[in-house]
Amino acid sequence: MRTAEIKRRFLAHFAANGHTVVPSAALPAIDDPNLLFINAGMVQFVPYFLGQRTPPYPRAVSVQKCIRTPDIDEVGKTSRHGTFFQMNGNFSFGDYFKEGAIPLAWELSTKPVSGGGFGLDGDRIWATVYLDDDEAIEIWHKTVGLPMERIVRRGKRDNYWSMGIPGPAGPCSELYYDRGPDYGPGGGPDVDEDRFLEFWNLVFMQYEIADVKSKEDFRVVRELPKKNIDTGMGLERIASILQGVDNLYEIDEVRPILALAAELTGREYGARSGHVAGESHPDDVRLRVIADHVRTALVLIGDGVTPSNEGRGYVLRRIMRRAVRSIRLLGWQEPALPLLLPVARDCMSPSYPELATDFDRISQYAYAEEDAFLSTLRAGTTILDTAISTARQQGSPTLSGDQAFALHDTYGFPIDLTLEIAAEQGLTVDSEGFRALMADQRARAKADARARKTGHADLSAYRVIVDRHGPTRWLAYDTLTTDSAVLALQDAAGVSVSVAEAGDIVTVFLDSTPFYAESGGQHADAGTLSGDSVEAEVLDVQRPVKGLVAHQVRIVAGALVISDRVRAGVDPQWRLGARQAHTGTHLVHAALRQVLGPTALQSGSFNRPGYLRLDFAWPTSLSATLRGDIEQITNSKIRDDLPVTAAYMPLAAARERGALALFGETYDEVVRVVQIDGPWSRELCGGTHVEHTAQVGPLAVTAQASVGAGVRRIEAVTGLEAFTYLARERDLVTQLAEQLRAPREELPGRVEALIGRAKSAERRAERLQRQLLHVQARQAAAGAVTVGPYAYASASAGPEVNPRQLAEFIRDALPFQPGIAAVAARTTRATQLVVAANPAAVAEGADAARLVNDVLGSHEGGNPALAQGGRPGAEPGNLLAALGVLLARTC
Repeated sequence: MRTAEIKRRFLAHFAANGHTVVPSAALPAIDDPNLLFINAGMVQFVPYFLGQRTPPYPRAVSVQKCIRTPDIDEVGKTSRHGTFFQMNGNFSFGDYFKEGAIPLAWELSTKPVSGGGFGLDGDRIWATVYLDDDEAIEIWHKTVGLPMERIVRRGKRDNYWSMGIPGPAGPCSELYYDRGPDYGPGGGPDVDEDRFLEFWNLVFMQYEIADVKSKEDFRVVRELPKKNIDTGMGLERIASILQGVDNLYEIDEVRPILALAAELTGREYGARSGHVAGESHPDDVRLRVIADHVRTALVLIGDGVTPSNEGRGYVLRRIMRRAVRSIRLLGWQEPALPLLLPVARDCMSPSYPELATDFDRISQYAYAEEDAFLSTLRAGTTILDTAISTARQQGSPTLSGDQAFALHDTYGFPIDLTLEIAAEQGLTVDSEGFRALMADQRARAKADARARKTGHADLSAYRVIVDRHGPTRWLAYDTLTTDSAVLALQDAAGVSVSVAEAGDIVTVFLDSTPFYAESGGQHADAGTLSGDSVEAEVLDVQRPVKGLVAHQVRIVAGALVISDRVRAGVDPQWRLGARQAHTGTHLVHAALRQVLGPTALQSGSFNRPGYLRLDFAWPTSLSATLRGDIEQITNSKIRDDLPVTAAYMPLAAARERGALALFGETYDEVVRVVQIDGPWSRELCGGTHVEHTAQVGPLAVTAQASVGAGVRRIEAVTGLEAFTYLARERDLVTQLAEQLRAPREELPGRVEALIGRAKSAERRAERLQRQLLHVQARQAAAGAVTVGPYAYASASAGPEVNPRQLAEFIRDALPFQPGIAAVAARTTRATQLVVAANPAAVAEGADAARLVNDVLGSHEGGNPALAQGGRPGAEPGNLLAALGVLLARTC
């Protein structure tokens, strides 16, 4: 049974039993500040379980895409670890409880395939329950008919669920399937969990806990007034059982990727020779990493994540680089993703058709990231080769942990490649030092994450306001002013207060508001709150929870008290500028797609009055011609004075009409579609817009740049800001034309000619400078003195001279006998000392680095042939004299 069919049957079973089918949330956990990615099937329902939101349905079913990365380094080492997985789940919000969840799970598991079930043999299913959960045992035994000898009691570590924080918790019951004696000894899950494979976990959320110290150390406060059900069946886990394969890497959605990687590299998956007993063969580990990470990258990019150096983008980048690195270690040196990613698409698109329809965009990001990483590997290899050469010259058999960490952290060069290449050159790597530096970095990252972390409890105060007063009456589309009542106040720490006085910055909650809260890339409105006894400036507007608008304000005069009536007023010029910029963003996006093609999709945007920026998928810089075309099309649409319309419709209907959604955003079932010129621009959007495109005013593209592999950013200004920008450009051109005494149309040629003459002058100056240096070098070499076995020559130089170049010239002008040259030059920051030794002097035992360090009394680096360092305030002559004395003493 294919994985897509398992998913379909799971959803159909619970839909037939009164559950609302809820689509998978996007992988980026946008609504949960604790998570980068959705990591469990119940995450999108957490607000319902915590009582922060009222569930719109009593029972639900979903197949949720999930990512777990804490054990990413373990992927491939066992057959169980994977970064991407899918969690089948059914949920009850105070509706049915154990008496409903257990029979529903048993029915689907054992119902014949012909009847829509999974057809598992009921005689091979075991259940575990919490120690004292006699209620669950009775249901399993008396209602379902499971023999008592196949019901196992377990403790808190295995069969008690919580979020690890104070809140809802409860016992759970897990279902195990006996895969037979080929997988291990009999006796049930307590004996062997390879043979007895867990495939479903039923969580009975019935208690509130507090004083949580660990998974097993907490205090049960009370029973929940509404008991909930949260279940999770790993889709990959049940697929491996139903498809009769050993593990998740051999199911239909993964094995073809692994098989192609094995074919490309000439490796045989499942080889067992030459490895430690009980451990996977290194080839198997790498093939599993490739298969898992390529699939994970596909779905992450499909859900709007793009490679970057922080947050979710960094996780994606790391996953992709591990895949590329693994296939290179297996011997494949060419780009691999153009071959592997289409296979992953074909495996996953039966479950997620959007991965096929959106593949052009996905592949652009993926292939660009691989190309960039291959360049990183080439650059890192060059740097590593230099480090190895230096270590050999210094007689060291080891590369330092600092060097390995710098390669990894600064250049993205993988440590295992550093170890491999160093070993080939007969060197070791200070792995202990590297691991210590990595541990320090992780500790700093975790400390920073904890410092920025906010929990679900932080939202409880907002939920209280919504429950007490109802949602904010939001009128931003309808008016710029409202007569509003103050419902609640919070100080900067989020503590409720009853009054705010002049100078205070507080958060204000109103019963109605005209202010646009920041969302969808649009900056929040600015404006004022005014009343009989208060004047306040609105600084920011946010939506901390669904239905509630929070206004951060500064009290300018008077005092604001709960229950006051105030006039909430949006700055009309601010709103006009914001509307111009947001509509301009849609126009630029549509123009981009017209010029570059449908794959140039927006991946992020920001707009505020008069300014917009838009990130989009594109692998190369835009030429001046392309930028001009985009700007011209946009302004043509503005000149045509097209109507800008907004309509509400079901999400499915919007998608059918071709409305574009912003990647990474979460949408309700009913969405707002903003349209300009029919299908030319049709997007899901909750922002404020002008009524006709001519109201945008002129639009000028001001900049474009790269913001990541395969991602470009275009910036533009609109309305009065665009006019001001173009006026400045006009004034600049006029000034240049006057200074060069040339017509405007001749300016490019005139400037190009000036640049050419300037470069020619620079080259002539450089030649003269080199000639002068050669003359000075020959003069210094002619005055060389004999010190021991060396011919020693020195010179002082001014700040306009390159001391290193002069020292090399002097060294080369010395006779062929062992020779040492030294130059001291005063610069703005310090006096530089450079020592250069020719090969004969190095062979004689001269060490330029040691000489510089001894004269300056510090460690400056360098090598035996050439070294330099500096000392602030030193006299050049004194440094040269000290060097001569030192050289004579060492000889």
